[in-house]
Amino acid sequence: MPDPLTAIGWGDRWSALLAEHGPTAEPGRVLRHDGVAVTVATAEGERVIPLRRGVEPVTVGDWLALEGGHLLGLLDRSSLLRRRAAGGDGGAQLLAANVDLVLLVCGLDRPVRTGRVQRGEALAWDAGATPILVLTKADLAPSVDAVLADIERDHPGLETHVTSVTTGLGLAEVGERLTGPTSVLLGESGAGKSSLVNATLGAEAAATGTVREGDAKGRHTTTNRQLHMLPAGGVVIDSPGIREVGLAGDEEAVDATFTDIEDLAATCRFNDCAHDGEPGCAVAAAVEDGTLAPARLDAYLVLRREALAAARRADEQQRRAHERRGAKALRSRLKEKQKPGDDRPG
Repeated sequence: MPDPLTAIGWGDRWSALLAEHGPTAEPGRVLRHDGVAVTVATAEGERVIPLRRGVEPVTVGDWLALEGGHLLGLLDRSSLLRRRAAGGDGGAQLLAANVDLVLLVCGLDRPVRTGRVQRGEALAWDAGATPILVLTKADLAPSVDAVLADIERDHPGLETHVTSVTTGLGLAEVGERLTGPTSVLLGESGAGKSSLVNATLGAEAAATGTVREGDAKGRHTTTNRQLHMLPAGGVVIDSPGIREVGLAGDEEAVDATFTDIEDLAATCRFNDCAHDGEPGCAVAAAVEDGTLAPARLDAYLVLRREALAAARRADEQQRRAHERRGAKALRSRLKEKQKPGDDRPG
């Protein structure tokens, strides 16, 4: 396969999946989603492909099977980053596909919110990707050491990088970490995602903006998710700022975020311990003796309940979709039986 696609993640797995679409199929990776069409990278260059009805929804980072200017199908994903869609209808918003790393970007010109980082971690684990915390704007932080101490306490084991595009702090390390895999940046507007992308690319590829002085809030300078190719190989996906990080995954993603609590839970007296007053609860004992912060347990329980509710909503949606497909198939069979001439004698 030509180097342009190898540099953005093409490999043997994708070749085998593409072969299922026939000998004339060619691959393309989604660089940008514009609603009714997507911009894809192919061996011959970028191409705009219209989306047709009946094909599974696609997102930035997806690999597609193409034939000329037509979409044949979606290659099975290796991972999918998603969040609960705004509005509470139980649906999921697709953020990026086939990602290896999820960079949780937080600006040090504002407080680093523990709950938001924990939710970002859960989204990454749900996707099958590795979360990394990137703290930007270190030159504006009153005390970086104090923030890092809080992160070590509240997010044990989470890989963390401190950066500043103004001074160059940490940029080489982040750039080296991103070389090779597919990475996606998540964070609030004004957190410095686009500036980080530009610094990593060594070019002004992503639009940047200013933040309000009063509350450090930023405007949405990035309006579409965009996949950028890194000079040394690999890709990074910039994304618009998101205010809410609702979980659309299952409880296993939450467990992966709170491995310290899961390790404790393995020694509870009962296998189905809910850590809510049951006798012999090792998690409650850890809170009592001070080795586990009550706030961390509270966050764990909240996210577990949210993940369970999301799973129930997803099951209900699947059940309704199955019923609609069954009803549609029944109507089709009835129409076939009612066609003129069916009752004529043979």
